[in-house]
Order: sequence, then structure tokens, then C-alpha cells
Amino acid sequence: MSFRLPGMCLAIAMTISTAAIAAGPANPPQIGAFGVDLGARDLSVKPGDDFNRYASGHWIDGYQLKADESSYGAFNELRDRAEEQVRELIEGLQGRTDLAPGSNAQKLRDLYASYMDRAARDAAGIAPLRSLLDRIAAIDSKAGLVEAFGNAAVDGTDAPFGLYVGTDRKDPDRYQVVLGVGGLGLPDRDYYLNPDPRFVTIRAAYLAHIERMLGFAGVTGGDAKARAQAVLALETALARPQWDKVKLRDRDKTWNVRTFAQLQQQYPGYDWVAQLRAQGLPQPQDLNISTPDVIQPVIDLIDATPLATWRDYLTFHAVEGNAGLLNREIDDAAFAFNGKVLAGQQAQRDDWKRAVAWVGGRGGLGDAVGELYVARYFKPEAKAAMDRLVENLRAALRHNIEQLDWMGDATKAEAYRKLSTFRPKIGYPTRWRDYSSVTIDAHDLLGNAMALRRYNRDDQNRRVGQKTDRDEWFMTPQTVNAYYNSAFNEIVFPAAILQPPFFDVNADPAVNYGAIGAVIGHEMGHGFDDQGSKSDADGIQRNWWTDADRARFEQRTRALGAQYDAYCPLPGQCVNGALTMGENIGDLGGLSMAWTAYQLSLGGKPAPVIDGFSGAQRFFLSWAQVWRGKYRDEALLTLIKTNPHSPAMYRANGPVRNLDAWYHAFDVKTGDALYLAPDQRVRIW
Repeated sequence: MSFRLPGMCLAIAMTISTAAIAAGPANPPQIGAFGVDLGARDLSVKPGDDFNRYASGHWIDGYQLKADESSYGAFNELRDRAEEQVRELIEGLQGRTDLAPGSNAQKLRDLYASYMDRAARDAAGIAPLRSLLDRIAAIDSKAGLVEAFGNAAVDGTDAPFGLYVGTDRKDPDRYQVVLGVGGLGLPDRDYYLNPDPRFVTIRAAYLAHIERMLGFAGVTGGDAKARAQAVLALETALARPQWDKVKLRDRDKTWNVRTFAQLQQQYPGYDWVAQLRAQGLPQPQDLNISTPDVIQPVIDLIDATPLATWRDYLTFHAVEGNAGLLNREIDDAAFAFNGKVLAGQQAQRDDWKRAVAWVGGRGGLGDAVGELYVARYFKPEAKAAMDRLVENLRAALRHNIEQLDWMGDATKAEAYRKLSTFRPKIGYPTRWRDYSSVTIDAHDLLGNAMALRRYNRDDQNRRVGQKTDRDEWFMTPQTVNAYYNSAFNEIVFPAAILQPPFFDVNADPAVNYGAIGAVIGHEMGHGFDDQGSKSDADGIQRNWWTDADRARFEQRTRALGAQYDAYCPLPGQCVNGALTMGENIGDLGGLSMAWTAYQLSLGGKPAPVIDGFSGAQRFFLSWAQVWRGKYRDEALLTLIKTNPHSPAMYRANGPVRNLDAWYHAFDVKTGDALYLAPDQRVRIW
């Protein structure tokens, strides 16, 4: 069940002096002669026609997606590397008998072992889920249904309403309860409502999937298909009033604070106290209702739908949500839809990879793994270098803001203050999560999963009425990603992303600036994108712009959105420039900042030419190298419908065609496919 979709995206960087490159690196870079794989290029393609293919076309044509891959690129490559590293750490604990009971090491050993014991899982079949299925089957009243909704996060089921704890956008020093609407088994409302044949086919497969999952719970016979159809009809009705993802991005529209008493008065047809009680969530004084006009239609749907259909809905989601923890037959049946139909995968990932991802994730024992990971793989000098590069990018963004001709002095003053208060978090948290209350049993996989879900639920519940923890991280150190958090005005870079092709201490500085530098800039840019710019230096959601400056900003963002609307990776299926707006601004701004930072690092001296490539060419080739990727059509469809990031090929091509330096570096001219006239190039940050 997921109601909270935090906007966390990629970034990171590092620096090296130009003096060092003049003398030559102490050791060769891990990729190529200076940090770029020149063999990946397709020299039959002009850079100005398709920079992505020019930089990576040979790699794209030659790379064959493995059976368990729905897409592959630089981030997947680093994820694979991090998984191997984590596997070594965890498997080093297996078989050890000297681990203290209750220690993190014992819990890691036994949690991994419980997942990897396929023989025990296959022998158990559906039995571990039986008590939950019996509880669902016993629901005989609306009160029992509401209780089941409140237990959904721990049970691994789903629910139309979700109450979780976030940060108060008007007072980032306090936590606030948020009410959201969810409960859909398909990736997005469009999958239920879009008449395109692609979605019709997916819905037919989903219906068969629902019926099959219900069958594992004992729903068989002549009415099984009809019951599955009723569940699909229920989810379709649930999807219809929900907001699309573009509207959900708008922070002004999703800010609707009410007292708890007002919630009860405005929506009296639902027992909110009972759901809070089931979740163990203290009754709040106030809460934010993300989509207020959706609440009453969902209450009406709850009342109008027979309890028998709701029981089947919960039964389906109980099997579906826990399938990966059950026997091979159920696990593979779930994969047949979620992996093959939705993502195009041909085979499951190896058990050890799935175990590592679960055990080392935020929902598992992620910080316990992170502590081991940092001690083994993250060097203090890497953190120090990152600190320096973040400051270089901060200086570059200030320089760019100073040069803006569309922003007035009053707004610039607020922007400078926000920039100066950016808080970088590098590598790992200063305090690890405490798992002492969690009991892990090597012979009870589902029990372990529920214990961890309960731990995370209780961790949320305890926050109500408390001051926010600004030292908390929302990613583990072994995660290959990064994020900007507007409430705390912070940029966060986990340790695992500090590897080639993002950063290599022995690579040319232009390469590091074009890769990790641009990713750092990307995260800084989220503080100034179409939504992040609605919060000030203190993380408070308020308008700190003059009306004229905001209008000029929105004129530029609309033009950028129109560029991305024209990118159509599948017939009839195009990128949604409004959905991807924040990430596109982040890419364009991040690359622009990184270019400025690289120029400032040269101190007025010309960049050296290396192997016939100018500094600008190396910089932009590095950017494209980071974004080379390959997708199956099914995964690409899901991405453009649900993901705020544009597909990789447009992240390589989209920003560069708006930067004058790229045109000069590769002699891009009128008539080239990516060419934009100077007055059509979007300049924001």
C-alpha cells in the first residue's frame, strides 16, 4: 500500500583540481582514457541529430537486456555493484554461531536466511497467510472493514484511505498527519480508464491475475471469474474520482489543512477514529487532506459495495501483497503479471538479489546494512571531496542567479538566502535507526515481514505531536540515488552513487562535472523547480516571488514542457511534460550549473585537449554516458505514465539542446534534428 510518493530523484558529484589533470592522474580512470567510454559511440549519427545515439548508440545496439531486466543503464549498473557488495556483507554472517541474540548482525543473518530458505517456503504454501485470510473472511460489518483498512500496512494488503505522518509544510519543525486516497492494484488510474488497446490488454491480463490470486486463497468454482470482475470493477470505480499525477504534483492544490473535528463534520459517513485506532495512530489535532474532493466519492463507494466484494478485494491484495514471501508457485504467478505484463521482464531476479534488496531496503533492516556498508566501502576522503564539490555547485548556482535577466532583485535576494541555507548530507546519517524492538526468526519469513512493517508503522505513529528530526535520512547509504527534501531544504547523497560513471577520482574534471556535478546541480535545482520553488529558505511553503517574476518563470517552464511533450518513445504514447516538469527543470538547471562550475574551476585558463576532445566535449559526453539506457516497451509505458522522470534518452538529449555551449562543442547547426533557434532555447537556472 502506498499513499506517500516522495519526490526523490538522482544526483551526486565530486571534484579534482585542474592542476592535477595537467600533470596526469596518479592512476588511470576506471572507464576509458579520461572517464568516458568512447567505444559506446555511434559515429554514423551526428551529435546534433541524436546526441544520445552519438554518445551511446553502439552500446545501445549491443547491450542485450537480460531475462530479469526490464530496463538497464548506469543506475542499474551501480545498483548491481552495490547489491554484490551488500551480498558479501550479509552472506559473511551466514552460518555464524557467535552473533549475540538481538544484535543487528543476528537479525541480518536470520532475516536473509528466512528469505533464502526456498524449501521451507515451498513446503508451507499458503499456510503462513491463513490466519490473515481467516480474519478477512470473518469481516461481517463496516466496522470490521474499517479495522482491516487500518491494518493494511502491516498485513501487506491495501485500502482506499491511508493516514500517514509527514512534515507540516507551513511549520517544518512539526510532524503532521496526512490523509490520502489510494487502493489501486494497477500503477495508475489511467490503466483502468484509458481506452488505448495497450491498456485494454493489460486490464484483461489483470482480471485473469486477480482470479488466479483469489484461487490460491480458495476462491474457485463457477463464480470465481465473476468475483474477480467485481474486484476489478471496484478498483475501476475507486480510480475514477482520483486525481491524475500532474494534479497531485501541485503543492498548492494538495495543501488542505483541517482540524480533526472538521474532518469528522465534513465527512461523517466514515469512522475515522476507528481507522486511527486500528493503525495505532494517535488522534491528531489537525491533518492535511491531500485530495479533499475525492474523499466523499470514496466513502459512497465503500457504502455501496457489498461486504463480500470488499472481502474478495482484501483477499486478493493479501495474496498479491505477500506473494514474494510465499512459495514458488504463488511467487511466480504474481511475477507473471507484475513482472512480465507490466514490466516486460522474462524471468525473476535471482533470489539473492531480491533478498538483498529487501533486507537492505528502508522496509527491511536498511540502516543495519548501511552501517556495515559504510565501514567497508565509503572512504572519508570521498565525503570530503563531495563536500567541496557541493560548495562549488552552490557557488555556480549563485553565479547563474546573478546573471538572470528575468528575475528581479527582491526575488533574487530570497533565492540567495535559500541557496545559502541548503544543507548537504553526504554518504550516511549521523545516527542509525534502532532495531532493538524488532524480533527476527530465521524460520518465519512472513512473521519477519510483518514485524518489520509493524516497526515502521509504530515509528510513524510515535511522531505525532513531536518535533521533526532533521537528521533523519529517507534513503539508505547503499542506495544508488539522491534526493532533495523541500521541508528541510536539504540535498542528500547516499554513499553508493559515488562510483563511476558518476564519479572517479582519477577521471578528468570535465567528466566528473558533467556527471556527478550535474547530478548535484539537479538536486539543488529541485529547490527552484516549479514545485520546490514554492517553499522558502526555512522550508515553509509560501510564495516568496513577485508576481512578475513568477509569470516569467512559468513562461519558461511552459516552453520546456512543450519540448518534452513532443518526445514520443512509443506509437501514440508521449512524455507528459507537465508530469516530468520538476525533473526536467532539475536536469536542465543541474547541467547548466555544472557547466558554470566547470568553467569557474578553470580559473580563466583554457581547458586542456585530451585525446583530441575539448573540455566541453568531454563534459557533455560524460552527461550522456550517465543517461545511456535501454527499455522494454512495457517498462517504458509504465515509466511515461507514472514516473516524474523522463526516459533516459530524453534526459541525454533534452537539456543539451537548450545550452549554447553544446552547440559550439559539437558544431550543431540549423537543420540538425535537435537544433533549436537561440530564441527557442529555454534558460531557467
